Amino acid sequence: MTRQSVGINSKGPEAAQNPDPSSLVLQGPDGTETDSYKTKDSSEEEDDEDSWKCFNQNSHLQLHMRIHSGDKPFKCDVCRKCFNQNSHLQLHMRIHSGDKPFKCDVCRKCFNLKSVLQRHVRIHSGEKPFKCDVCRKCFNQNSHLQLHMRIHSGDKPFKCDVCGKCFNQKSVLQRHVRIHSGEKPFKCDVCRKCFNQKSHLQLHMRIHSGDKPFKCDVCRKCFNQHSHLQLHMRIHSGDKPFKCDVCGKCYNLKSSVLQRHVRIHSGEKPFKCDVCRKCFNHNSHLQLHMRIHSGDKAFKCDVCGKCFNQKSVLQRHAFLLLHVINHRGGKTFKCFI
Repeated sequence: MTRQSVGINSKGPEAAQNPDPSSLVLQGPDGTETDSYKTKDSSEEEDDEDSWKCFNQNSHLQLHMRIHSGDKPFKCDVCRKCFNQNSHLQLHMRIHSGDKPFKCDVCRKCFNLKSVLQRHVRIHSGEKPFKCDVCRKCFNQNSHLQLHMRIHSGDKPFKCDVCGKCFNQKSVLQRHVRIHSGEKPFKCDVCRKCFNQKSHLQLHMRIHSGDKPFKCDVCRKCFNQHSHLQLHMRIHSGDKPFKCDVCGKCYNLKSSVLQRHVRIHSGEKPFKCDVCRKCFNHNSHLQLHMRIHSGDKAFKCDVCGKCFNQKSVLQRHAFLLLHVINHRGGKTFKCFI
């Protein structure tokens, strides 16, 4: 077996037992150096790889053995979290102290770990050194590549305890769990509406800001969501990908138009009036019907002032009224319609 080493720039027995974070260096087979401290993006199981079993100092072996024993003798005085190396505790303490000694030369943003700064710099440089062997897609972080590889492997290690559905990322599972718990931690500062995903809140905020960044190249109409633009484009393309299995009629929307159409064949009327129990196959029809009970007449004739509970009834009224006026030589009389 090729001998690999973990070296510490030792300053004596005490320094070897509790090495300074800046002095801890890992050496790989090619002699290159990597950060010793593992961030959240690193896999903690990597310490068990065969290539890191040999050490050139006994003190390094003792540190390594804590991985197997689970010994974590260094405790944070603030949050009581424990670590198996003093250097890891020192790095952790920067979270509480707010110390960020590593600054980006481009945007001046500061970080508490050198490894995090190195990853950040790739945003500016555009460097993506981690390549997928299957589809050749590149990433600027190894952790992103590892997550991507689950698409090819089909690995979904995170399972929902409620419904048993599996996910390839822990963060996706956490979002999914909110469906069951009903938790909506993201609140709109304007209308106080809550959402279970931050991205949903960000989309919602465009309603208040009026931001519509997605423009149709054909008619120049703008939309606040890219998905809405994609649906709109079917008007211009004539694309109707959703077909009724009964009559073969096609529609450009599945969730709304096709599903409503299918109720004609099935006779389903899922929308019931709470007052008279009459049922409807469209929610919009129920809303119109409710105006009969409420007496709401929101549509007013500009000529005679008469009000109606449906826009279509007002339009029919206006047409007949105009017809009567024309026959009477443009003279207006009391409306009898």
